[in-house]
Amino acid sequence: MAVADQLAELTRNAVHVLPAGELERKLALGRPLRVKLGIDVTAPHVTLGNGIPLQRMAAFQRAGHVGVLIVGDYTTRIGDPSGRSATRPILSPDEIDRNARRYFEHASTILDPERTELRFNSEWLAKLEFAEILRLTRTATVARLLERDDFAKRFREQTPISVSELLYPLMQAYDSVAVEADVELGGTDQLYNLLMGRDVMDAYGLQPQVALTVELLLSWDGSLMSASRGNYIGLAEEADEQFGKAMRIPDELLPQYYRLVLESDEDPLADPLDSKLALARFVVARAHGEEAARRAEQRFTRVVRGREAPEDAPQIGLPPGDPVHLPALLVAALGITSTSEARRLLAHGAVRVDGEVVHDLDLPRARLAGALLQVGRRRFARVAETA
Repeated sequence: MAVADQLAELTRNAVHVLPAGELERKLALGRPLRVKLGIDVTAPHVTLGNGIPLQRMAAFQRAGHVGVLIVGDYTTRIGDPSGRSATRPILSPDEIDRNARRYFEHASTILDPERTELRFNSEWLAKLEFAEILRLTRTATVARLLERDDFAKRFREQTPISVSELLYPLMQAYDSVAVEADVELGGTDQLYNLLMGRDVMDAYGLQPQVALTVELLLSWDGSLMSASRGNYIGLAEEADEQFGKAMRIPDELLPQYYRLVLESDEDPLADPLDSKLALARFVVARAHGEEAARRAEQRFTRVVRGREAPEDAPQIGLPPGDPVHLPALLVAALGITSTSEARRLLAHGAVRVDGEVVHDLDLPRARLAGALLQVGRRRFARVAETA
């Protein structure tokens, strides 16, 4: 591949590639570049939005370079606000390790795992002595740290900012020193942190990394896709869920999805319905294979568009007792995450029994025996008389 074509593929959909000309210079070194991406393992799911920088990492991998996923297990103890008014939750080491392994597994639907390093920044940050931490703090001024948008806003509003939070960008930047990153990827909201990495690498006598940012993906509600908001398509969630959620993307957002997710130059608005079907098939096939995508499309057409109950709806048994507590049944039978979530679905009219919306928390046993139980548009179960 010609150098210009390779560069165009590596920087497809990039918003920033800074400084100008530096990536070309690094590519000319003739060695595999180390391409870093810091990942958030506090979230419960890896979303399609998380996949946009992963797609750029995969492009570097196809060109012979190495992807380095950095798990901030040590920096998670501080929390990165990233524009939020409060710090992120602090997880236990076991939770962080479990989430990191899950992230790597899900990210491997996009990345080449053989060309990917999974690193935990406790490997180097936990070993820093206080004198070395002081050396790190001398690489930036307080004024420079307060240039970060969320810090500047909170400072103006006199909202407390802990010293540990001010250290976060420096610690993330030190990750680049530790792994000797050539390129760091991130969303546009991470530009400050990526540029701080350049400053700190330079202070430590290393060639500064290239900062490459990508656009943030919007969801069907018009806000940024986020696991915490619940408006996400998971990279590795069930095929039917992926397909149905992809079909919810409004027409006006299809150009962004075709550009960022499919990396296609086609005009999706020429036939929005066909374009959504193609998007949904792509998302499912990438995670689960072509056959799974075909089955998901058939099921979507039959169940959602045709409003028919699926032939393969699982059969569930009624627990003992009369009346039956419906939230507990939804959790046990249909995979609802908690009874509080089940109560929320009932309150919002998302639960049907034989096609009729129900809001009651407890239903007579006779009402449920033999009925078709439905949650949302894609979850069904046939209720048997006995457990």
